[in-house]
Amino acid sequence: MRYPASEKLEIIRTVEASHLPARQTLAMLGIPRTTYYRWYDRWSEGGLDALADTAPHPGSVWNRLPDETRAGIIEFALEHEDLTPRELAVKYTDEKQYFVSESSVYRILKAEDLVTAPAHIVMKAANEFRDKTTRPNELWQTDFTYLKVLGWGWFYLSTILDDYSRYIIAWKLCTTMKAEDVTATLDLALEASGCDSVRSAERQEKARSLPIFRRRGYRAGWRNHDVGVGLCLA
Repeated sequence: MRYPASEKLEIIRTVEASHLPARQTLAMLGIPRTTYYRWYDRWSEGGLDALADTAPHPGSVWNRLPDETRAGIIEFALEHEDLTPRELAVKYTDEKQYFVSESSVYRILKAEDLVTAPAHIVMKAANEFRDKTTRPNELWQTDFTYLKVLGWGWFYLSTILDDYSRYIIAWKLCTTMKAEDVTATLDLALEASGCDSVRSAERQEKARSLPIFRRRGYRAGWRNHDVGVGLCLA
């Protein structure tokens, strides 16, 4: 609890005027002896003004880079404007034989307003597909989710989902994420749906060769790497 200077002085005078020992008086007031004597020393040396709390100020930071090094990093960054903070840290360490971390370079450049926004294209995703499916087996989606089983290692769940019914047609637990695992799961889906009997081998092979789009995410507490592909079977 923080006390204003006036209350600290009142506590000091109360202890001085008490007929009880200072230790007992301070125990009744709930003031630690070390705190009281610190207040008393400050009051004895500087009076009431010395009892006022001062704003805390950090001391020297042991791992702070010297000012000349910080200036050198800024100059080095201006000479290599096309490099990221990570690349600058590596190049500076190699050329100057002075180790600096990526985070230190980033903080220095950020303080000087030298960190530029990454070049990217903002793409707004639609709430729904423009071309909606109208029947089962018109469009399939495949997905990889990897999970770690304690005592066994990493496993990869490959699934084929029908876009129209949202039903998982086939799934396969794999030990890798190779293209063969995707095609094996696709073969299971073709067999389960009966599409293998109505599609030629050439059409099936064409469906398997569609591009794979990758994305990362976290789902239901599992760390996973999703790999999705849409298969148009119309």
